[in-house]
Amino acid sequence: MRDGSNIREVESLGVDWMGFICWPKSSRYVDSTPTYLPQCQRVGVFVNADLDFITHKASQLALNRIQLHGDESAEFCQLVSSTLHLPVIKAISVSNADDVQKAEAYHGIVSHILFDTKCKCVGGSGEQFDWEVLRSYNGPTPFLLAGGIGANDASRVKHFTHPYLIGIDLNSRFEDSPALKNVDKLKSFLTEFSK
Repeated sequence: MRDGSNIREVESLGVDWMGFICWPKSSRYVDSTPTYLPQCQRVGVFVNADLDFITHKASQLALNRIQLHGDESAEFCQLVSSTLHLPVIKAISVSNADDVQKAEAYHGIVSHILFDTKCKCVGGSGEQFDWEVLRSYNGPTPFLLAGGIGANDASRVKHFTHPYLIGIDLNSRFEDSPALKNVDKLKSFLTEFSK
């Protein structure tokens, strides 16, 4: 998210968290402060960034949470969390059950795991992975489900249950263009999901 009016519209749907891409190579990169920042939790998404850059963007965007979406180690996650005094979400790219086990290294360090689709890009591919591989995940860190969830997936997401699943990430399949969400699609999904 980076367009002030679009941020306001999405916020009005009652979302809990909103993501701001802080990776300069992304077409969704937030290079300047949006004209409006939401009252919900603001999550900065970083890819193999250094601590100084993360600190700068955290201040610029008044971030509440940091999501690390690259090859960051557990030690680096701990450093970010302790330096910024913010919870850290660690993204894990998944194509099979073995990938799910990588989350173990981050238990007790990050606040949440985000399971996303493994792809040649870093995320936002619009592709889904087989959620059934998450049955092998036994916590204790709560997780967010990501990876190509689209407007027609509300029923499927609703019926996917897991004791550590606490939220879903809605991104690329709800965009009209990079970083610009289609509010009607989001509203329709959330309405269907809440039935």
